[in-house]
Amino acid sequence: MSKLSSDAVKEAIALIVGEAREKKRKFTETVELQIGLKNYDPQKDKRFSGSVKLPHIPRPKMRVCMLGDAQHVDQAEKLGLDSMDVESLKKMNKNKKLVKKLAKKYHAFLASEAIIKQIPRLLGPGLNKAGKFPTLVSHSESLEAKVNETKATVKFQLKKVLCMGVAVGNLSMDEKQIQQNLQMSVNFLVSLLKKNWQNVRCLYVKSTMGKRQRVF
Repeated sequence: MSKLSSDAVKEAIALIVGEAREKKRKFTETVELQIGLKNYDPQKDKRFSGSVKLPHIPRPKMRVCMLGDAQHVDQAEKLGLDSMDVESLKKMNKNKKLVKKLAKKYHAFLASEAIIKQIPRLLGPGLNKAGKFPTLVSHSESLEAKVNETKATVKFQLKKVLCMGVAVGNLSMDEKQIQQNLQMSVNFLVSLLKKNWQNVRCLYVKSTMGKRQRVF
């Protein structure tokens, strides 16, 4: 049972959108869900991690890179998607700084079957450490659909602190879409928690430049 009041969510989103209209920015602001947890000890309790695909893409400009075989590199080029082949990965020579720079440059990675098995050998543990180990794409799947799925997926991962934030939308979306994304994100997060809603201290929503609004 969701304890999130849909009226509170509607009101918060309307306030955020209204405030953003008054102060037009030169970029599309992201809408972020900020979460505070309680009764959780990141040292002792199991640190959770999980991803959920939202109904609407929260970050259309999210940077994705294809680590591909010849066929996938070709497809990526047609889609205007950045890509790297085995030779480019070999050139990095497991250099930690270069791998770190690569991980920083993109939000997410996709990889062909032939390449994904070689990644630890080619790049070392860098992408994994950054929480950006590539998602597998087979040749029977549409690369474009996979890219959109990646852009629509948000990841919840508890680290050493009891607060986290994830992008759940942007201000070019309509309010109902933001609301659907937000509710789905919250319900998924709660399902990951040991005591569900009893572990949630507070939930806020805010746009990149706007004030935060409490929804729980």
